[in-house]
Amino acid sequence: MGTGVWQRQLRWMYRGGRPNRLARAMNALSAAQFAAGLGPRHWVTLEVPGRRTGRTVAVPLVVADHEGARYLVSMLGERVNWVANVRAAGGRAVLRRGRREPVRLVEVPVAQRPPILRRHLALAPGARPHVPVDRDAPLADFTRVAADLPVFRITTAE
Repeated sequence: MGTGVWQRQLRWMYRGGRPNRLARAMNALSAAQFAAGLGPRHWVTLEVPGRRTGRTVAVPLVVADHEGARYLVSMLGERVNWVANVRAAGGRAVLRRGRREPVRLVEVPVAQRPPILRRHLALAPGARPHVPVDRDAPLADFTRVAADLPVFRITTAE
């Protein structure tokens, strides 16, 4: 399957910024895989309480490392459940990758996001079809989209 076909498939799976049934099933499988520690070291499962139900929601994500810190990026922008759930939980969450790591997620100011976004695209091929910037673009291009893509710095739980 060519790169263009794969990117179109990924965009279709998240049309309107929401996962369709296939994407939800694949995310559940990936969340279990990442939580078990399978796959590249940047793959993790974020667990956060649902803001309406309180039930734990598990989401597979890619951790971007930049200048000695770790970050989570919402490839689909502001209107995703995990971002709203993290905000409602005051940033309290758990990362799983073979073990449970209680963390606090702190939202990164827009002006600091561009280099983190570029690093995220370098590590997360699945995010590339959803971010309207090429992974090798200059930082100025990432600055244009930074306000639309939430970024959270991973810190130790308090």
